Amino acid sequence: MNKFKIGIIGATGYAGVELVRLLLSHPYAEITAVSSMSYEGKKISEVYPNLKEVCDMQLRNDDIVDLCDVVFTSLPHGLSEKFAKKCVEKGVKMIDLGADFRLDDGEEYAKWYGKKYEEEQLHSKSLYCIPELHRSQYKNQPIIGNPGCYPTSVALGLAPSIKSGLVKENTVVIDSKSGVTGAGRGLADNTHYPNCNEAFSPYKVASHRHTPEIEQTLSKLQGKKVNVTFVPHLLPVNRGIVSTIYYSADKKIDAKALHEIYKEFYKDEKFVRICELGEVANLRNVKYSNYCDISLHYDEHTGRVIIVSTIDNMVKGAAGQAIQNMNILFGLDEACGLNYVPPAF
Repeated sequence: MNKFKIGIIGATGYAGVELVRLLLSHPYAEITAVSSMSYEGKKISEVYPNLKEVCDMQLRNDDIVDLCDVVFTSLPHGLSEKFAKKCVEKGVKMIDLGADFRLDDGEEYAKWYGKKYEEEQLHSKSLYCIPELHRSQYKNQPIIGNPGCYPTSVALGLAPSIKSGLVKENTVVIDSKSGVTGAGRGLADNTHYPNCNEAFSPYKVASHRHTPEIEQTLSKLQGKKVNVTFVPHLLPVNRGIVSTIYYSADKKIDAKALHEIYKEFYKDEKFVRICELGEVANLRNVKYSNYCDISLHYDEHTGRVIIVSTIDNMVKGAAGQAIQNMNILFGLDEACGLNYVPPAF
């Protein structure tokens, strides 16, 4: 099989350079162009010295679509539609790691992101895809909306419970913690070293932009509107997400039965690992990998289910999932190029 020609727009952001790292080991991927507005003309290895003599490609800031079979866009919201339009016109696949193709409702997007869709017709050609939940909906759409990191951890953690009718309406509480890379490469006061080191705090309480994406995904699983309480926290680590999810059970359940439901639901999924009863999912065990580890707990005293779902926000929460989606687009094994074993420590 010939290699697919890959372009990365926004290659010097954290998710963009993670794409570079992973794609360099993909047997059917050839990175042909890397783009950056901020570092145009520099080698990507000058921005990220870990790539020295591994990937010394020059960063460009022109139209790279014609050079590619698939383009990854890793950009702030509001910037991906123009590239999607070019890709559709040229017959090139596009996977957007930003927010522009995550929400179905343009008004909801405008409410949370402060911008309107400029190319409404493109959104009918896109698919929001967490592979384990949405791959069956792929019908050769040219645009994939790659899910956000928090929504991925939450949806994978809750999907079996929702599909089994276990979740009592409007009782879902999501307490998520993310490493600092989740905030992106741009400078901000809360990610300044003296403010985040040896600190731990919630942020954007009841106002995080991933809330509508989480609710959209869960509502589709449920078949009716689902509202959640979602509170993210900033962990003083580089990478990783731990989402602790609580809900009141709508029917009698115990930890063993819950565990069996999850094991059956994900029995054919390479990248979702269900912890044994009594174990607790830990972000250390998924770092640098495309795995999602889930542990299951039941509080008999309150009748509440507690789910711990952990991913690497830069891999399963961004670049790894994007490559998993690329593998779907081209009919490859979804694990192709993603067989990374998490380090032991």
